[in-house]
Amino acid sequence: MTATETHQAIAAVWRIESARLIAGLARMVRDLALAEDLAQDALVAALERWPTSGIPDNPGAWLMASAKHRAIDLLRRNKLLERKHEQLGRELEARQDAPAVDLDAAIDDDVGDDLLRLMLTTCHPALSIEARTALTLRLLGGLTTGEIARAFLVPEATVAQRIVRAKRTLAEARESFAVPRGEERAARIDSVLGVIYLIFNEGYSATAGDDWMRPALCEEALRLGRILAELAPGEPEVHGLVALMEIQASRAAARVGAAGEPILLLDQDRGRWDHVLIRRGLAALERAERLGGAQGAYALQAAIAACHARARIGAETDWARITALYEALARIAPSPIVELNRAVAIGMALGPAAGLARVDALVAEPALRSYHLLPSVRGDLLVKLGRPDEARVEFERAAALTQNRRERTLLLGRAAACVRERSPDAVRDRHSTPAP
Repeated sequence: MTATETHQAIAAVWRIESARLIAGLARMVRDLALAEDLAQDALVAALERWPTSGIPDNPGAWLMASAKHRAIDLLRRNKLLERKHEQLGRELEARQDAPAVDLDAAIDDDVGDDLLRLMLTTCHPALSIEARTALTLRLLGGLTTGEIARAFLVPEATVAQRIVRAKRTLAEARESFAVPRGEERAARIDSVLGVIYLIFNEGYSATAGDDWMRPALCEEALRLGRILAELAPGEPEVHGLVALMEIQASRAAARVGAAGEPILLLDQDRGRWDHVLIRRGLAALERAERLGGAQGAYALQAAIAACHARARIGAETDWARITALYEALARIAPSPIVELNRAVAIGMALGPAAGLARVDALVAEPALRSYHLLPSVRGDLLVKLGRPDEARVEFERAAALTQNRRERTLLLGRAAACVRERSPDAVRDRHSTPAP
C-alpha cells in the first residue's frame, strides 16, 4: 500500500471511529475538550506510524490504546489535578496493563451508551443551536472546521469560535456525561432530533449559496439519525425523524436538473426516486406508529412525505389526507410555517381560491415577513387563478427575499413566465378555437 493509499485509509478509519473514540474518552476523562485532544493525538500517531507499520487489524482499538497512553502521561505530569483525576489515572493505567484482548474490546465497551452520551452532550440545552450543530458535526460527524464552514457558508473562524465556546460552556456547566433520565432525557433527545433535522434541511434545501442542495449534509444527518435509532430504539420520534429523512432523501436525484437547476415536486420524474430509501422510510414510520408515536411531530411529517411517496404520479396524491395531517401537526406544533404548508395542501385539495384565502390570512404574520416561500406560494396560487400580473409581483418579491441563487433564478423565471402569459400572442392563443 502506497503512502497516499495509507493516508486515505487512515482518513476513512477516522471518519468511522472518531465519534466512538471521543465518546469513550469523554466518559473516561470527563472533559470533552481533553477527549477530543487525546483522540487527535492518537490520529497524529497513526499518521506517523501506520505508513511504515501497516494498518492494524483493529484500528479503533489501536487508536483507543494510543489515546489512553497519552491520558495516563498527562495525568501523571499534572500534580495539581484533583484526587478524582489521580484515581482516574490509576484506573486508566490498570486498564492499560490488562491483556491485549481488553484493548481490542475497549472501543466497544459501552459504545452504545457512550455515543448516546456524546449526542446528548453536543446538544446540551446550555448551547445555542448554532453551537450544537457545529459541535455535533465536529465530534459525531468527524467533519473538519473548514468542512462545516463551507457547508453552512460561514467563515471558518466563526465555526472554530462556536466550537471553542461550546466546549467552554460545557466545562463551566460541569457536564457529567451521564445519560439523563425521565423528562430531562426526553428534552435532550428532542434537542438532538432538532439539530439532526436542521442539518438535513440545510442539505435538502440550502438557505443560501449557489447550490439548491448539499447532499453531504443530508447524508450526514441520515447517518446520525440511523445511529440514534439504534441507540434509542424505544423512542418513537427518533424513528419518525428517520422516516421523514429517508423519504425526503429518496427524491434527491430528481430534485435537481442536469445544470443544477431546481425541479419542484410535481414536476419531478418519480422514476428517479430511490425506492430503497422509500421502503426504509416507510418501515421506520411503521416502527414509530407501533411505538405509539403516530401523532408525534416528526411522524406526522413523515406520514405527509409518505403520501407523496406512495403516489405513482402527482395527480394520484391524496391531498385530503395531507390536509388532515397538517391539521393534526398544527394542533401539536403550531407555527406559521405549518399553516402555510396547510394552505398549500388546501389549495391542492379544495382549489386555489381556498388555498389563497388561507395564505392571505398569513400575510400579516410577523414570523413570515421575510420568509420567501410566503410570496412564492401566493404567486403559484394566483397563477392557477389566472391572475398573472399579481403573481409576477409575488414571484419577484420572493426572489428578492431568498438568499439561494438557484432558487432566485427559479423564481425570476416564474415571474418572467407571468409576463409571457400576458403577451398579446398568449392571450390570443388562449381564446382561439382549435382547428377541427
